[in-house]
Amino acid sequence: MEIQAIKNRFAIIGNSPALNYALNVAIQVSGTDLTVLIMGESGVGKESFSQIIHSLSVRKHNPFIAVNCGAIPEGTIDSELFGHEKGSFTGAMDSRKGYFETVNGGTIFLDEIGEMPLGTQARLLRVLETGEFIRVGSSRTQKTDVRVIAATNKNLLEFTQTGRFREDLYYRLNTVPIRVPALRDRKEDIPMLFRKFCVDFAERYKTTPVQLDDEARQMIINYPWPGNVRELKNIAEQVSVLSIEKTVPGPELRKFLPEVHMTRLPMLAGPGSGGGDFNSERDILYKLFFDMKKDVNELKKMFFDLLQHPPGAPSPDYSRESLVNGFPETGQAPAAIHGPQPILIQDNKIDQHEDVEETLLIADKEKELIEKALKKHRGKRKDASLDLGISERTLYRKLKEYHIID
Repeated sequence: MEIQAIKNRFAIIGNSPALNYALNVAIQVSGTDLTVLIMGESGVGKESFSQIIHSLSVRKHNPFIAVNCGAIPEGTIDSELFGHEKGSFTGAMDSRKGYFETVNGGTIFLDEIGEMPLGTQARLLRVLETGEFIRVGSSRTQKTDVRVIAATNKNLLEFTQTGRFREDLYYRLNTVPIRVPALRDRKEDIPMLFRKFCVDFAERYKTTPVQLDDEARQMIINYPWPGNVRELKNIAEQVSVLSIEKTVPGPELRKFLPEVHMTRLPMLAGPGSGGGDFNSERDILYKLFFDMKKDVNELKKMFFDLLQHPPGAPSPDYSRESLVNGFPETGQAPAAIHGPQPILIQDNKIDQHEDVEETLLIADKEKELIEKALKKHRGKRKDASLDLGISERTLYRKLKEYHIID
């Protein structure tokens, strides 16, 4: 089937190369039973691609169901997908068939697959591998013939590295990947989409379709559209209903576009940043490292303050001027300076220090222990050997080896 016919049938607007490539992959894979993973940001129309694949497949006359994995509570998603037996949990008054049983022979579209709990992921993997599932509270294995199409707006590969998604399930789902481009990656389609939405809303509300002047048209092209087609449609509806002029100028359109700052840099979300939640464990580690560095610097400052000003001692004037020129009254540095030199701290760095090294040779430590044992037992080798945990013969050999005279 030609790609333009697919666009007309499913009301897909746009001619960008990325969009056409994604549609071509969907058309080619539709005639198979391969598992498909549709990737793309929120609002790009991933569900439309799942419907295209199902409608062109041999399963098109069988059921199709879309399941939002992020909208089902963790405690009930197993029951929704695989069914349950009567009395299997509180509130299970009757037995119930799950989607994999009722849609047998058809297609299940699992949207937001990245939100699926790990336990449910293991059950799904078994269905994909063997075509078998077990109802909640049952021990009887059942067979099903269901094609699975999954979609996500998350980076599942990154989720596998942090333990939030099973790696074996990821590669099983990712048999045929389809990436739906974001709206900002097909800017040439934005004016065409906006015009189509405005015409649709004008028919619904019985008004004249609004148009954009050159400045407003350039504005919607350059806007990043984080909500993609869904956001563009909402803005088109607002403009169609609330705009006074039928040819909308740039300044008026700007009132409908929210302030959006797109960035690809990692951001630390804190209590006052408005971020609230961390996007990943990486952000948490960044925050932890910065806090640790701050705490270490404060501890260093406290420690060296204690070295310079012990508790109970007067606080001498250790300013550089006093150390170099002496006190005005005597012209001499304080008496304490003629003793051990204080440590001068500058920008959290030590100007002078002394390292005391301790020998770590095993032979030296062993010799020292033998001498202590002999001294403790007043030269009695038998008692010394018992205390050291060695035989008297070994002790005698060590005495000769280390030239110890008892």
